[in-house]
Amino acid sequence: MAEPTPLPEQASVISVGWGRLLFAHTFPDASSVARALLDEKRDQRDIAFYVTDPQLILAEAPQDLFLDPSTTFRLPLATFEPGPAKNPIRVTPIASREELDEVNRIYAAQGMVPLDADDVWRQRGDPRFAYCVARPTGSERILGVALEVDHQRCFDDLLNSSSLWALAVDPQSELPGVGWAIVTAIAERMKSRGRDLLDLSVMQDNDAAIALYEQMGFERVPVLAIKRRNQINEPLFVPTDPTEGYNVYATIIIKEALRRGIAVEPVDRRRGFFRLVHASRRVTCHESLSDLTSAIAFCRCSDKSLTRDVLAEAGLAVPEQLALPPDSGGEPARAFLREHRAVVVKPAVGEQGAGVTVDVRDEAALADAILTARRHDDTVLLERLVEGEDVRVVVINFQVVAAAVRKPPRVSGTGRHTARDLIERLSRRRSAATEGESVIPIDAETERCLRAAGYGLDDVVPAGESVAVRKTANLHTGGTIEDVTPLLSEALRDASQRAARALEIPVVGLDLITPDVGGDRYAVIEANERPGLANHEPQPTAERFIDLLFPHTLSPTPQRRPTAGDPT
Repeated sequence: MAEPTPLPEQASVISVGWGRLLFAHTFPDASSVARALLDEKRDQRDIAFYVTDPQLILAEAPQDLFLDPSTTFRLPLATFEPGPAKNPIRVTPIASREELDEVNRIYAAQGMVPLDADDVWRQRGDPRFAYCVARPTGSERILGVALEVDHQRCFDDLLNSSSLWALAVDPQSELPGVGWAIVTAIAERMKSRGRDLLDLSVMQDNDAAIALYEQMGFERVPVLAIKRRNQINEPLFVPTDPTEGYNVYATIIIKEALRRGIAVEPVDRRRGFFRLVHASRRVTCHESLSDLTSAIAFCRCSDKSLTRDVLAEAGLAVPEQLALPPDSGGEPARAFLREHRAVVVKPAVGEQGAGVTVDVRDEAALADAILTARRHDDTVLLERLVEGEDVRVVVINFQVVAAAVRKPPRVSGTGRHTARDLIERLSRRRSAATEGESVIPIDAETERCLRAAGYGLDDVVPAGESVAVRKTANLHTGGTIEDVTPLLSEALRDASQRAARALEIPVVGLDLITPDVGGDRYAVIEANERPGLANHEPQPTAERFIDLLFPHTLSPTPQRRPTAGDPT
């Protein structure tokens, strides 16, 4: 590898963990900016900001550099008035090396480039920049993060300015207003230092962020940036995006295939079908469902009653279950409820949590739940409610690849917003984080859960009060997910692999209920023949899926590479 070109003495450059910020107007000429960008390190993302002559820089390396299609916004700090705090959120500097791992979890969840945490921690005393995190009052949990840069401490800045970068909010945050709190805190800190301006760069199609910035008083300014072409920012300079029209579950697979030189043929973008081609091998996929899953395996998973029977015959722990055919009366269901006291009601065939009611404890709720389930399938299943953590285990090629605890969506009260407002705000954040795949419906089930907590949709939830708004932890209805792969016990790992073999399915998402992911007690409640692989960062789900389909392109490392996103 060639040695990097020495930077000009007067050039201002700072390394911020995901790459370098190059203040282009401090470089002596266009060629020195271009050379610095071409020295970008592997898995780093450099940005040349405040570019004055972009055509001259691009002309130095037209095949390697491109003009970033983002918009710069500027906040005049002299007139900035933050207004009253929207929520009990405090913004503080990073306090420990471990907190940077939590920051990287948020960046991974948002598809952004992760930090070199060790490098950032070593530089924590650098007066030029700092990472700031948002936390709820009274808690150390990190809800969001951003990078602040003080230009006056970087170079002799005639504008007396500062900037904000890499803003990200945990998509699983219950509290609204996290981004507002972070931007406000950084603006106030820079204003207290006597800075006149706060700049930030945002992608031109990020409508939600642009609306926030304009609401806060930011103004568009003609400030440009240049980047080096690389795999992660490829959609910004390639006119045709092979992932266009596909959801996040198909996109993660398509990007991994392209990374390995496997051709992708769109079949039905709207429904998620595509074909992967390498040499003479062709595999058609519907997200993570492929030609390798047989029709028999598919049927065993899609029919929940059949799933249970197959797993029980294999000696795996499953909950008691009662099937109600279309013409069955209500007494068997009532007797099942009396025996088990709390039950789950669900359609025999279905997915994504549709028609499922959890924790039914009285006959009136039972009748309503059965009617709800019958809208999705004529046969309804009653299942003994198993208490414990809801764990999704992804098994690929009969090996556990990822495990995550799923939690039902909850809202956190502010003392000002109604339950409906909080649900709608959380739903918008979940939808934005998952490209529309996760939305909390406001329906009879949501109202039932609120009533159980003592609230109606139009009641104001007291500040700090956390309320579950669904009982199911399905991601498509707003559930959240936390990776627990390193904590999964050998007993649960073995049970998951045995379940996949019993179902004879090469790719499966198993839903287990367990009191302890590190223990040996569990119940398998469902098997999903088309698990979402995009929900399990940082585990290499897409890599292992492509390994299965195209073993001759076997991924050389178990570590996941960044697949999407950009610090801006």
